[in-house]
Amino acid sequence: MQTIKVAGNVRPAVGKKATKAIRNEGGIPCVIYGDAENIHFSTTHKDVKGLIYTPDFKVAEINVDGTTHKCILKAAQFHPVKETVLHIDFLKLEDGKSVQLEVPVRFKGTSPGVKLGGALQQSLRRVKIRTTPENMVDELYGDISTLQLGDAIRVRDLELPEGVEVANAPAIPVATVVVPRALRGKGAGEEGEEGGEEAAATAE
Repeated sequence: MQTIKVAGNVRPAVGKKATKAIRNEGGIPCVIYGDAENIHFSTTHKDVKGLIYTPDFKVAEINVDGTTHKCILKAAQFHPVKETVLHIDFLKLEDGKSVQLEVPVRFKGTSPGVKLGGALQQSLRRVKIRTTPENMVDELYGDISTLQLGDAIRVRDLELPEGVEVANAPAIPVATVVVPRALRGKGAGEEGEEGGEEAAATAE
């Protein structure tokens, strides 16, 4: 499991004026949601860029004034024009308590259909899973070693570790071995030639 360490400072005030002051100083207002209490703090872009600008799933170890909280990123708000980070929500992880998160899908094996010239087209790059922190994974795998031309691997085909459930519908395609236009045309041409030969033989 990949972990990013984040340094934070407790926010003494959480109103609009205090939030604006943090942003003007180059900071990012944040909140950690937990059962016992919500923790309002601020951090820097440098500390969180490894969490936000990545396709990978990572856990955040947030140190707020000497206390470390193990969290996952729940939501990030961006400026509509500048695309700078305006606010971040984190969820505190607690042993035994189920959480929902999104992890990327990876593939293993080599598709026979790809070897024949097909292209593996991924339509679902991340899936929603429900699990507890002790069973948490940062990715799921799908075996594509049996996929022929035109075949698809679906959510139900993904390999699930113990204690992990997928929230997406089972029948949703994750990736398909697409038949290239050149191969489709070749197949149509061969069928046409066979049809022509059969017609000639009938005429004779």
